[in-house]
Amino acid sequence: MISEKEFLEQYDPGKYPRPSVTADVAAFMVRSSESGDYKKDSEQRLTLLLVRRGGHPFKDCWALPGGFLQPGETVESCAVREIREETNVAPVSLMPVGVFSEPGRDPRGWIISNCYACVISEDSVRQVGGDDAADAQWFEVDFDRGEDGLYLLDLTWQDVSLRAVLREEKTAFGTGFFHIEESGGLAFDHARMIAAALTALRENARRIDLIFDFLPETFTLSQLQRVQETVMNISLLPANFRRKISDYVEETDSYTSGAGHRPAKLYRKKQTEKGEEA
Repeated sequence: MISEKEFLEQYDPGKYPRPSVTADVAAFMVRSSESGDYKKDSEQRLTLLLVRRGGHPFKDCWALPGGFLQPGETVESCAVREIREETNVAPVSLMPVGVFSEPGRDPRGWIISNCYACVISEDSVRQVGGDDAADAQWFEVDFDRGEDGLYLLDLTWQDVSLRAVLREEKTAFGTGFFHIEESGGLAFDHARMIAAALTALRENARRIDLIFDFLPETFTLSQLQRVQETVMNISLLPANFRRKISDYVEETDSYTSGAGHRPAKLYRKKQTEKGEEA
């Protein structure tokens, strides 16, 4: 009987066909736009970072930032490297969304992609764009279920409008699997990835913890509420929301400032006795 060392010395890594592996990142940010009325808060919009592909396949189509796994990398470190190279955005953390391995998903061959989602604070982003992609832009996101049961994914930036149509199939453990009916001009199967990432993002936003990643270190309670409403596409009663998040935030000694606005108390994520965030 041979030892494990002997087995490994004799093992042929080419015995089984091996796929290429990629990582793609759905980076979301809640962006503010002025309402035009100084008495009202700025409007909040959920946005998604897309890159326009500079080469084949799907040349000039919009896609999630991503690329191929390199030797010595983890899939997660590949995801971080790719989004930095293509967009100059550096995510603080990544949330796994799923593995996409359907045969034929990439015309270049057998390529399996790992999709991640991340949330980016608006104050941490100055300019997007990188060396590997022809363009990078934040698209406003709308994702809703239509009367016919199909999901409509609308992505808009200036005069560019992408609309994908997806059908959801419920699978085991309460999870959903999206099938693309119309890609809407998105490359590969990225419409599926975005739908899955949005679903996961909304579900996680219910736990409160995730929404702090959309905000600067200090924020108003109204800002916090608007972020959760924007991410989850819902409306919340202020009194109920403030009661729900009271265990997660603490007051600071600072207030907002700005002409035409009544100063509002600033808060931050609550710190534990050990100095860790709650």
